[in-house]
Amino acid sequence: MSNKIPLEDSIQDILGKAQRGLKISNEDLTREAGVPLTDYEQLREGQFNEGVLHKVAPVLKLSADKLITLGKKEWHPNLSDIPPGLAQTNTIYEDMTVNAYLVWDPTSKEAAFFDTGADAAPALEILHKNQLKPKYIFLTHTHIDHVVELPNLIKATGLVPLVHKNEVVEGAKTFNWGETFPLGKLKIEARQTTGHAVGGTTFVVTGLRAPVAIDGDAIFAGSMGGGAISYQDALKTNRQNIFSLPDETILCPGHGPLTTVGLEKRHNPFYPEL
Repeated sequence: MSNKIPLEDSIQDILGKAQRGLKISNEDLTREAGVPLTDYEQLREGQFNEGVLHKVAPVLKLSADKLITLGKKEWHPNLSDIPPGLAQTNTIYEDMTVNAYLVWDPTSKEAAFFDTGADAAPALEILHKNQLKPKYIFLTHTHIDHVVELPNLIKATGLVPLVHKNEVVEGAKTFNWGETFPLGKLKIEARQTTGHAVGGTTFVVTGLRAPVAIDGDAIFAGSMGGGAISYQDALKTNRQNIFSLPDETILCPGHGPLTTVGLEKRHNPFYPEL
């Protein structure tokens, strides 16, 4: 599994997500931060300015130090010890690279798909290559880039997809947060991570060499999904249900490289208190 995928978000993306979430204009932000509007506009256009970042970050409730590290391109998660039983696929949907995941119990060979990506063929190839037995299709949320291949995946496996009851997928079975699902000797727990989507779910898998959390668009390496439904809810449920996991938990986001809970505590600017 390659983890040389670029970070999903630039510091400009991060600033934009925080501004939209807090509903603060450029004018109000720069007035409160005490920086010239033109300096901030140049920063948003890609001109790195450490001094401006130091001043605007606290107003946006972001970590200045973490932002600056990202702006200087001094950090990338670069995970190397991926446990057997976890595979990531990367496929192109329009102008995005989308991740999907396959998890299996190495003993029983029972397997679960998590989202579909833009093409289910790579995940199905992994399934067949490892002689796995498909048992579940789980959906972290139903934004089109994560479910566009669902009809093909259903046809290839004969499985009925599972989605949180707040999301709508014709013919799917629904679950509640807090439910658990057996996968051979593994256990999968559905945790609430809403804000980006009404039924946003992080699936925590235990029983592999390290715990794994497939989080959709809740957390990216060094960033998070946009709070399209509720920015505050996204921050809150991520704190409660992702950052409460052990530091060694491998985070499997819907976009960008793999990371860990511990790395995100140290490098994710949306969580300055961690």
